[in-house]
Amino acid sequence: MKILALETSAKAVSAAVSEDGKILCSGYQDTGLTHSRTLMPIVEHILKNTGLTVADMDAIAVAAGPGSFTGIRIGVAAAKGLAFAADKPAVGVSTLAAMARNVAFCDGLVVCAMDARRQQVYNALFEAKDGQLTRLTPDRAIALEELAEELRNDPRPKTVVGDGAKLCFAHLTEAGIPCRLAPAHLVMQNAISVALEAEAMATKGGLVSAQALEPVYLRPAQADRLRQK
Repeated sequence: MKILALETSAKAVSAAVSEDGKILCSGYQDTGLTHSRTLMPIVEHILKNTGLTVADMDAIAVAAGPGSFTGIRIGVAAAKGLAFAADKPAVGVSTLAAMARNVAFCDGLVVCAMDARRQQVYNALFEAKDGQLTRLTPDRAIALEELAEELRNDPRPKTVVGDGAKLCFAHLTEAGIPCRLAPAHLVMQNAISVALEAEAMATKGGLVSAQALEPVYLRPAQADRLRQK
């Protein structure tokens, strides 16, 4: 199975092509430019380098959230457009489940963290054992203080991953909870892990139509919250 995967959930943007669990090519950029300017050139570049086209793909995958509202919208819109134009199915991947794959080799508790502002993180917990992940919580927006209390009496080694990892690591450490940051080259979410998670989902019936692909925000956007007030 060939998958084109997109990741736009935070400041960095990336794309990757995988085939049957092997990464054929990937591109990553974190230069402060907007995803609307950088995503499609990366996609075009990796497809050209592999000699493939979107028509050669079996599915288009994207980190569908949680994450940056603007970033998620750009990624999902791009995935929908590519899948619709090529008449391909899509896979909406949990950003948190994908990033957990970065450190699946670290036995213990994987603490996924994305900065959700207001002393909150988008978070999910996974147990890693022998390279396999078991989800322990749903994707959620949780206060750092609440997360610390949840982890306080858990004796398992803890690895923190994601664009909010440093924030989470600092808070947990200050609260007296031992944990470690994922290695620098693995701490951020990326399209490689999105591709691998998408392939696993596809084998379990996780494919959807382009029309059915939707973003997952977990909580309303700031503008919506202000409007409701």
